[in-house]
Amino acid sequence: MNVNRMKKRILLLLLVIPALLKAQDVMTGTRQELTSPDGAYRFTFYQRAVGEDNVQMYYTLTYKNRPVIEESKLGVLIENQLFESALGIPNDTCHFWCENLKLTGTERRKADETWKPVYGERAEIRDCYNEMTLKFKKGEGDGAQEGGYDKRKNYFMNIIVRAYDEGVAFRYHFPETTNGLFLHIIGEQTSFTMPQGTMAYYERWAQGPYALRPLEGWGKEESERPLTLKLPDGLSVALLEAEMVDYVRGKFRLSAEKPSTLETSLYSSVDIISSYSTPWRVIMVGERPVDLINNNDIVLNLNPACKLADTSWIKPGKVFRSGDLKQDRVKAAIDFAAERGIRYVHMDAGWYGPEMKVSSDATTVSPDKDLDIPALCQYAESKGIGLMVYVNQRALVQQLDTLLPLYKKWGLKGIKFGFVQIGNQRWSTWLHDAVRKCGEYGLMVDIHDEYRPTGFSRTYPNLMTQEGIRGNEEMPDATHNTVLPYTRFLAGAADYTLCYFNGRVKNTKAHQLAMAAVYYSPLQFMFWYDRPEFYKGEEELEFWKAIPSVWDDSRALDGEIGEYIVQARCSGNDWFVGAMTNTEARTIVLTTDFLEPGKKYLLHLYEDDDKLNTRTKVRSTHKKIKAGDKLTLKLKASGGAALHFTPLK
Repeated sequence: MNVNRMKKRILLLLLVIPALLKAQDVMTGTRQELTSPDGAYRFTFYQRAVGEDNVQMYYTLTYKNRPVIEESKLGVLIENQLFESALGIPNDTCHFWCENLKLTGTERRKADETWKPVYGERAEIRDCYNEMTLKFKKGEGDGAQEGGYDKRKNYFMNIIVRAYDEGVAFRYHFPETTNGLFLHIIGEQTSFTMPQGTMAYYERWAQGPYALRPLEGWGKEESERPLTLKLPDGLSVALLEAEMVDYVRGKFRLSAEKPSTLETSLYSSVDIISSYSTPWRVIMVGERPVDLINNNDIVLNLNPACKLADTSWIKPGKVFRSGDLKQDRVKAAIDFAAERGIRYVHMDAGWYGPEMKVSSDATTVSPDKDLDIPALCQYAESKGIGLMVYVNQRALVQQLDTLLPLYKKWGLKGIKFGFVQIGNQRWSTWLHDAVRKCGEYGLMVDIHDEYRPTGFSRTYPNLMTQEGIRGNEEMPDATHNTVLPYTRFLAGAADYTLCYFNGRVKNTKAHQLAMAAVYYSPLQFMFWYDRPEFYKGEEELEFWKAIPSVWDDSRALDGEIGEYIVQARCSGNDWFVGAMTNTEARTIVLTTDFLEPGKKYLLHLYEDDDKLNTRTKVRSTHKKIKAGDKLTLKLKASGGAALHFTPLK
């Protein structure tokens, strides 16, 4: 036999034998599959014997038969003396309790319904999925028996998996037991092994900058969620979290043992009593990056329906910040808001004194301010404007039950929570309970600083928006701004605080205009850092006056992460489009096939034009077009374009 041919055969055997041995380790009776309604996603669960007395849970995920998640672990780490005493299990076994679980049954069901949110990016949302519940208990005969009775038969855990056309989600569920079992969760084994060569849009903290990094060399650093990834075959993937209400924040760290593997890193431990469900771990896949944006309803679908009996008082709208905390200046802000189609005026930090101190008192206006808030609320009401105030968490924690009835009496419409604590179970639970209480008093909420949404606004829609974003307070560049739609905004609304006249903005005025269509926030703060007198009748600002903050339909039309985004949104019969590019100039051809076929429209187009002898250098063009026409948009570096389509009779 040819020596080279023999060497090749030996090499092939060396490669194949480990794979065959590994396949033999799979416990075939545990293999369970779930596909999405359209068949594109395929989630496969199985258990594997990884040692003499060790059985571990794994899963894989494919999208249109393309690998997305390679073999990855599932499980929860539990450590508890009470658990150990009650069940007679050694502490090390408790610590790795999800090993050696016995699959006792599988339940399957389908759901397909449509619901209407109080407000949103779409007037209707379809909730269609296939679900699989895997039921487990500890195996018998492994050292926990007394008098022939296996106590661990009373301890169960389920893994619930849902496959949507928009993505796949799974969570751990601990069913109710007769004694209300207490568990101390110290971590999760949930991991995501990506194809080799995957790149991640890494961000260390919620208001940090993004960096495109390989899945290596992170050290002890962790990445925020959502985490968007680019696979070597061109697929875009997002890892998200849904319904994180009384748990702890999860981030992603790299595995020290397994290449290209992301592990779920919990902020701290969790104490629960069954029955209890952990947050959903969500995986979305897109053949184009904009597919992720267009499928972001999955986060809301994974949360419970609205629990507020009356939502008629919840009114989304644009907001103007009054940084000048004087009676006449707040009135001027109210007048400006009424003239510019803005629904609310927000009184920012400082109105009640030293917000960071334990002695802070948000029931009383600071002595050095001449503010009469009830009178301002009445003045605003006469102009069709609502008034909102900022309150630091320091005061909220100490005074919430006093503040809410007082603010309702004053006539306030909402509160911006400032400098919230986030991460551990205590503060996660406190924050969501505070939103619930605000709902009882008819107060809308905007949470600032590091909080990132996981869909709670479906259940309590008085949580209108939240920061958790590097916005115009930090003045990021255009590249950062064109990353955000594919990353942070997948999780939900974000209070970017749009600037316009401020000289520190790094991007063009048309880029800033377009943000109002690209970035979703039911309370959309506009003219951040600006004052009413800064406005000098600029024609292009009619776009901000006309645009609403919530939508009947939303469609991301085109884009690449960190390069550009074209977003179309519909309200009634009008369409608004925002186009934004990064720090490079770009020509975009926009096909208007999102408009109603056969209809003619008047297009109001706002573009950058350095040749104009105006301070904002934005050209306004108005012309008639018909649905399906193509428009060529020439975007300058760090620029954009804003388009408003109104139907012609």
